[in-house]
Amino acid sequence: MAILAAALIMLALFGINVPVAFAITLSTFAYFFIANDLSPVFVIQRMIGGADNVPLLAIPFFMMLGSILNYTGITTRLLKLSELLSGHLRGGLAQTNVVLGALIGGPSGAGLADAAMICKVLVPEMVKNGYSRPFAAALTSASALLGPILPPGIGLIIYGFVSDTSIGKLFLGGMGPGVLLTILLMVTVDYIAKKRGYKPTRDKKPSMKEVVVATKDAVWGLMLMVIILGGIRYGIFTPTEAGAVTVIYSLIVGIAYRETKWADIKLALLESARANGSIMLILMASAGFAWILTWEGVASDVTGMMTGLTTSPALFLLIINVFLLVVGMFLDGNAAIVVLTPLLMPTVHAMGIDPVHFGITMIFNLSIGAITPPFGTTMFLTCNLSGVKLDDYMKEIWPFYVALLVALAVTTYYPPLSLILAELVN
Repeated sequence: MAILAAALIMLALFGINVPVAFAITLSTFAYFFIANDLSPVFVIQRMIGGADNVPLLAIPFFMMLGSILNYTGITTRLLKLSELLSGHLRGGLAQTNVVLGALIGGPSGAGLADAAMICKVLVPEMVKNGYSRPFAAALTSASALLGPILPPGIGLIIYGFVSDTSIGKLFLGGMGPGVLLTILLMVTVDYIAKKRGYKPTRDKKPSMKEVVVATKDAVWGLMLMVIILGGIRYGIFTPTEAGAVTVIYSLIVGIAYRETKWADIKLALLESARANGSIMLILMASAGFAWILTWEGVASDVTGMMTGLTTSPALFLLIINVFLLVVGMFLDGNAAIVVLTPLLMPTVHAMGIDPVHFGITMIFNLSIGAITPPFGTTMFLTCNLSGVKLDDYMKEIWPFYVALLVALAVTTYYPPLSLILAELVN
């Protein structure tokens, strides 16, 4: 009874637009007062325990990296490389949007940060070149999904911590689905550009000399992914240490480019502090609520219900996909990972599903929910920054939904896509 009341209170608070962290915290405290058999001190202990873990230090470091990239010249050089590689294709700037989302999405690790950056850098330029503003906003929100999926996605780190799964394997597992999604988004852009007459920004393919020069100029930014994956894989450093190393590396690159000033560093630190504060509050609140669910035995109830409903892993994954897509429309993805992972993992193990494969599928689902009404966070951000009405956004996003759902289906039902790279490296 108490857990049901707490869940209803949480939904009611979401309905009146109370921030996610506060809505979850208030509903958690409400549970303790309604149940009346546990001290509220447990809430504080569990919330602090939810954030007091060394692996989670990777989150502020990678969030800081995402902010610093915009002040070091790395983002600018990756944008130039993206334009060079994709400008000759139909819908040149739209293709650049996707390629930049892939190149910058990995190191930044956060879909919201990617969406904000691309909105500021590319959307105005796309509108000047004849692209409709709603199309530019919809494409930006879709390409921003590459951030959580590609390493070092923040969601991958949180899932790895909560489920006790190797974060290094999750980073490698996100590569295959990330590349597949990039290709499908580019194919979708090509189809739309052909129908609407969106032209390339370049008359011909770049020469090998141009590619070499642009790659050489952007090589220090491209090395970020090599440092992260290579360093973790060969045991040089942990994911947390990888975050710290890449932050220092990016600052050194910015100083070498002579584009980073002390004022820029201060601004980047303030931006990352605000973003980290929001995420850590959500994680702490979610950890408290997740403990309540465990205390009430909801995890075993879910396992019993799912195994009673079906013993087929394929059908279980289909049910979970639909469930997570709906959850992602209403709840912040990071909060959903903390709350739902402990409930679902017993069933995942019982079904014989690889936790790395399931983690990639889960994060993919929740990320799609973030660009979907009624409460999709990335959707609202791109619409606000681009000055687009929600109705116009919805008219333009559906072709990209098709690409996203195809990529999700392949990721879900073809496990080697998210497992083979980790197995080959091992």
